[in-house]
Amino acid sequence: MKLKETLQLGKTKFPMRGNLPVKEVERQAEWEKADVYHQRLKLNKGHNSFVLHDGPPYANGAVHMGHALNKISKDIIIRSKAMQGYYSPYVPGWDTHGLPIEQALKNSKGVDRKKMTVAEFRKRCEEYAKEQVESQRKTFKRLGVQGEWDDPYLTFKPEYEAAQIRVFGQMAEKGYIYKGKKPIYWSPSSESSLAEAEIEYKDVKSPSIYVSFPVHDGKGVVPEDAEFIIWTTTPWTLPSNLAIAVHPDYEYVVVSVDGHHYVVAKELVEQLAGELGWEDYSIDKEFKGSALERATAHHPFYDRDSLVILGEHVTLDAGTGLVHTAPGHGDDDFIVGQKYGLEILSPIDDQGRFTNEAPGFEGVFYDDANKQITELLKEKGRLLKLEFFTHSYPHDWRTKKPVIFRATPQWFASIASFRQEILDIIDHDVKWLHPSGKKRIYNMVRDRGDWVISRQRVWGVPLPIFYAENGEAIITHETTEHVADLFEKHGSNIWFEWETNDLLPEGFTHPASPNDQFTQEYDIMDVWFDSGTSYAGVLKTRPYLSFPADMYLEGSDQYRGWFNSSLTTSVAVNGCAPYREVLSQGFVNDAFGKKMSKSLGNVISPDKEMKSKGADIIRLWTASVDYVSDVRVSDDILNQVSEVYRKIRNTMRFMLANTSDFDPETDRVPYEELRSVDQYIEVRRNDVMKTIIDAYNHYDFVKVYKTVINFVTVDLSQFYLDFAKDVLYIEAKNNHSRLAMQTVIYDSLVSLTKVLTPILVHTSEEVWEYLKEPEDYVQLSNFPEVVTYANEAELKEEWEAFMTVRDDIMKALETARNEKLIGKSFEAMVTVYPTAEVKKIYNQLSESVDLAQILIVSKFVVSDEKAPQEATPFQTQAVLVGKAPGRVCERCRATKEDVGTIPEAPELCRRCYDIVKENYPQYFTEKEN
Repeated sequence: MKLKETLQLGKTKFPMRGNLPVKEVERQAEWEKADVYHQRLKLNKGHNSFVLHDGPPYANGAVHMGHALNKISKDIIIRSKAMQGYYSPYVPGWDTHGLPIEQALKNSKGVDRKKMTVAEFRKRCEEYAKEQVESQRKTFKRLGVQGEWDDPYLTFKPEYEAAQIRVFGQMAEKGYIYKGKKPIYWSPSSESSLAEAEIEYKDVKSPSIYVSFPVHDGKGVVPEDAEFIIWTTTPWTLPSNLAIAVHPDYEYVVVSVDGHHYVVAKELVEQLAGELGWEDYSIDKEFKGSALERATAHHPFYDRDSLVILGEHVTLDAGTGLVHTAPGHGDDDFIVGQKYGLEILSPIDDQGRFTNEAPGFEGVFYDDANKQITELLKEKGRLLKLEFFTHSYPHDWRTKKPVIFRATPQWFASIASFRQEILDIIDHDVKWLHPSGKKRIYNMVRDRGDWVISRQRVWGVPLPIFYAENGEAIITHETTEHVADLFEKHGSNIWFEWETNDLLPEGFTHPASPNDQFTQEYDIMDVWFDSGTSYAGVLKTRPYLSFPADMYLEGSDQYRGWFNSSLTTSVAVNGCAPYREVLSQGFVNDAFGKKMSKSLGNVISPDKEMKSKGADIIRLWTASVDYVSDVRVSDDILNQVSEVYRKIRNTMRFMLANTSDFDPETDRVPYEELRSVDQYIEVRRNDVMKTIIDAYNHYDFVKVYKTVINFVTVDLSQFYLDFAKDVLYIEAKNNHSRLAMQTVIYDSLVSLTKVLTPILVHTSEEVWEYLKEPEDYVQLSNFPEVVTYANEAELKEEWEAFMTVRDDIMKALETARNEKLIGKSFEAMVTVYPTAEVKKIYNQLSESVDLAQILIVSKFVVSDEKAPQEATPFQTQAVLVGKAPGRVCERCRATKEDVGTIPEAPELCRRCYDIVKENYPQYFTEKEN
C-alpha cells in the first residue's frame, strides 16, 4: 500500500470545465421533456402568487444584449419567487403589429404592397411576424428563460385583438375617444402620425430667420408704415402663417432705425439691436401687448392678412416677443388659433410635400422649401437676418428621420378627462422601484397632450368605427362588442375583406343612415394601444394569472411607452393601474459607454456569445451589472465574468469532491457538536443566505452577485476550505472533525447551489446531480431556510476579531515568502506578541481548535515576552515568522519535530502515524515486506 492511499483525497466526476455551449442545450432538452416549469408551478399551486407581466419586445430583428438583460432579469426574479413558494407563471409576449414589419417586407422581402390587396399584405405581415417570433423565441429559450413558450401572447392573435377592441369600446362609452383636426407629430418618412412615445430627439442644423410683416391696420396703436418682426426656425411653415401672437401683459415698443419702424418686445430691444446690427435706433412709442389685439399685418409674400392675437404662451426667452402663428403646425398655435376662429391651414401632404394650398411651392418637400422661402423673403425685402444653428429636433424613432407638426384629421384618446386620476394613482397606488421612475412618469402624464391613437397604416388592429350616410361616426357598445366577437372568431383581417354591413350587427340601423348604408374607418390603432392593453388580452383572459400584475419590468424608455400607455388605458377602463410595482433598467452600451451599432463594430450578439461561452455567462453578467443606470458589455467584460464563473465552478467542484463520501442522512454532525470554527461558518452561511434572499426580494442582483463571490472567495476558498485540506485529506474517513467539516461544506454547497439557481440555472442543475438531495431538480427545491443560533452573536464577535488579527499573520507570511525565508506556509513557525485583548481571543479559540492548523502553519506560539526587533509590528500585535523546527512529514507535509522519532515510520509525524496505524495497518505490513 502506498502512503498516498491512506489519504482521503476528494474525488468527483464533476468536470472542471463546464462545456456550457454543448451541455446547456442538452440540459434544456431534458427540462423540456420533464416539463420542469409546470412541475414547479404545480408544487406552488394554492400559494401566494407573483405575476410579472411581460412587456412585449417587437417581433423584428435578432435578439440583442438589451433583450438578454431584460429577459434574464425577469427570469431571475420569477425563479427566485418560485423557489420561495410563490405561484409564478410567466407568459412571454410579442408586439407584432406596426410599421417596421411593413418596411421589412418591402426592404428585405421585396414585397410591393401596392400590387396586392390590403388583406393579402396583412397576411404576409403576419407570416413575417411569426418567423421573427420563432427566431427570437429560440434565443430566449437558449438563454435559459423559462415560461409558456408554447403559448405566448401575440398581439395579432384574434383573442388578443378582441380584448383590445373591448378596451377601446369601454373608453369610447366613457366619452374618451373623439375625432379632431389638430397638429400632431407626422412622419413624412413613415407617412403616418406618431405618438409622443414614438419620438426621439437628435441634433439638426436649422435656419434661424428674422422676418418683417408690414402693418396693414395698426388700430391706432402703431403707425401704418410700421413692421412687426417675428423670429422662426421653420421657414417652411410661413406659407401657413395666419397670425402673429403677442403676450397681453408684456411691454412692446416701436423702434425707429434706418427709416424703418419695427414693433418688438421692449425687454428684447437691446438683444435684437445686437442680432440685427442696429447701431443708431430710438424708441418712439411704448404700449401693452393687449393694445395690439386684432391689428393686422400683410403676409410677407401672400396677398392676405395675418391677425395679431393675444397668447399666454409667448415668452421672452428668445426671438422678438412676437410669435409667428400657424395653427396647422403647432400645438400652442392651434390652441390660440381656436380662440380666434382661425383656419387650421396645413398645406402639406402625407409625404411632406406642399399642396396647392401653398402657391409657388406645390410639390416641394418641406425641408427643401426652407431655402426657396428665405430667397423669396429676401427678394421681397422681408428677410432681416438668416443664420444657421444646431439644436435638438424630434425624429421618428423607427426611420430616424425628422418629423413635423401637421394638422390632420385623427382619432384621439382624451387624457385631460382623467389626467388627475392617473396622477393620483401614480402618487399613491404604485411602487416605483427606480429612484427617478415616479417623477419621470408623473411629469410625462402631467405635461402630455391627448393621445393620437389613429395610424395611416394597414398592419395593425383596425379602429372599430363606422360612419353613417351623413358622415357621423358610430361607436356604440353594440357595434364594438360585435366587432370584438367577430375578430375573436375570424381575426381582424375580415375588416379589410368583408363588406361594411357584414361587420355590423344583423339588422343594425342608425337614424343618420335612413338607407341603411354605412362606411367604415380604415385607419389602424397606434401600436402602443396594442401593447398598452396587454393586461386585458393576457392577465384578464388567463385564469391562472391575476390583475393587476405584481410587476412590470422594462427599459427606462418605457415611462413614455408601455408603462404609460398601459397605465392610461387601465385607469380609463378599470380605475386602477395594471401593475403594483414598476422596475426599469438602463440601456446596454459598449465598454466605453457608446451605443452599439454595426458601423462601429461594437455589437455583442447573445447568440454568438452563447456558442462560445454559454448562456450562464450572460446570465452571470446580467447579475453583475447595476441595471438602474446604463450598463456596459464587451468581449473583455464577458471574459472577466467568465473568470468569476470559473472561480465559482471550481470552488463548488472542490466542495463536491470533498463531500463525495459524505452521507447527509447518516454522517451529519449536529450543530452543538461542531467545533467553534465550523459553527462560525454555519452562522456565516445563514447570514449570507439571509442577505442573498433579501437582495432577491429587492431585485438587487448586484448584491446577490457580490455576496456570493465574497462568501465563495473570502469565507470559503481563502479561509475555511483552505485549512480544511489538513482535516479532509489527512484524518480518517469517519473522524469527528472531518465529518464536522463535511457537514458544513455540504450545507454550504447545497445552499449556494439553491441561491445560484435563478442566475446560473444550468450550472446549478449540474451540481445538483452530484448532491444527495430528494428533489430531482434544484429548480424544484426551495431556497434555504435561514436558521438562528443561540450563540451566534458571541461566535461572530470572536471569529471576526480573529479574522482581523489573522490578516496581520497572512501579511507577515507573505513578506517572509517574498524574502525567501519560507516557501509554503507549512514551512513556517509563527510567534505572535499580542495585546492582552488579542491574547484572550487566541486563548479562547485554542480551547476548541488548533490555531496552527487554521493558519496553515506548522507551529503557532502565543508569547508573553516582549516582541523582538525582527518581529513585524501591527496595531494589536507583532508577528515573527521563522522556519518551523523539525522535518517534513511525508503524509501531511507539515514540519514537525517528532518526524524521525518513530522507528516503525520515521517518515511520519505522530499524528499521521496514529491515523495510519489504526486505519491502514497493512501499510506497515507491506512496508516490511
